[in-house]
This record gives sequence, structure tokens and C-alpha cells, in this order.
Amino acid sequence: MNSTQEHTTPVEVTLSGCSREDADTVFRVLGRSFASDRAEDDVPQYTPHPHLSVWTATFDVEPSHAPHKPAPDPDKPARLSAAVQVGVQGGYWAVDRTRDALAAAFEVTEEGMAAGDQEKDVQLRLESGGR
Repeated sequence: MNSTQEHTTPVEVTLSGCSREDADTVFRVLGRSFASDRAEDDVPQYTPHPHLSVWTATFDVEPSHAPHKPAPDPDKPARLSAAVQVGVQGGYWAVDRTRDALAAAFEVTEEGMAAGDQEKDVQLRLESGGR
């Protein structure tokens, strides 16, 4: 069997412990690389208790489904106002690919991982990088 066929490409990304602006920043970073179930103009809605909110999106990390968007400007790195907790769940290859995309824009710390037969769930902490 071709190893590409073994890959499960959709991942569910869950953000918590952050403002809607930071959630939007993370989703936009991922949206530059991957197709999403969120419309390009869809931004997380205001909530009076941002640290009690959870935002989710599904991204398809299959390279053939990547959107045709310009690469990020290295002189304008993605900035977060505070650390963001991110859960990434999906197939092993897809989760690793998502983590790599986040690591290109943010400082990423893995805080936990649960593995199953065909999927894994990784808990990450994102912070603005020193880029």
C-alpha cells in the first residue's frame, strides 16, 4: 500500500485560553497553508470571557488541497498577546504537519499527547517567537 494512502489528512484544531484576536491569528497562520472549514473572512466572535472560550476549526493538510495564498512576510511575524493552548487531533502524519506549520510562525511547546491506533491528540502551547 502506498504510504500516502495511509495518511488521514483532516485535523481538528481547538484553541482555548486566548483572546479572539489571538485565535484569529492562529487560524490565519494555518489557513495560509491548509484548506479549512472556516471561510476566509470568518473571524472568532467576541465573547465577554475570552479565557473561557473555545474555538475550533478543521483543516485538510493534504498538500493537493493547499490554498494558493502568499507566504507570510518574514518581516511581519505572527504575534500573540499571550500564550495560546492548542489541541490538534487527527492522523499521525496530519497532526505532525500541522505542528510544523505552527512551529514556523510561533514558539511551540508540546504539553501532552495521547496516541491511538490511527490518530493522536497533541496539546501545544503557542507563544510569539523571537523572529
